[in-house]
Amino acid sequence: MRAARPALAFLAALAFGSGAGAAEMRPPPGASSCTGCHTEGAAMGRLEGRSEAEIVAALDAFRGGARPATLMNRIAKGFDEAESRAIAAWFAAQGSR
Repeated sequence: MRAARPALAFLAALAFGSGAGAAEMRPPPGASSCTGCHTEGAAMGRLEGRSEAEIVAALDAFRGGARPATLMNRIAKGFDEAESRAIAAWFAAQGSR
């Protein structure tokens, strides 16, 4: 019966969540490379609170060369589609704090 306790705790955590909202999640890998240029007061504007679709579209445009850039095109090429979506979702959720 003792072995069932960790399993029950795991199932309870899945059912009820950890209490942490999306805005409190740890950023996905790669998101830290955005914060140097895209924070409050930065020249390139903040990403927090922008829509996920807007961020994903911008990354896709930079990666594909449809949007001209001096640096973002190279940064965007470093992320695949799934990574871009994870980064975009995280930044979009930050605006809901």
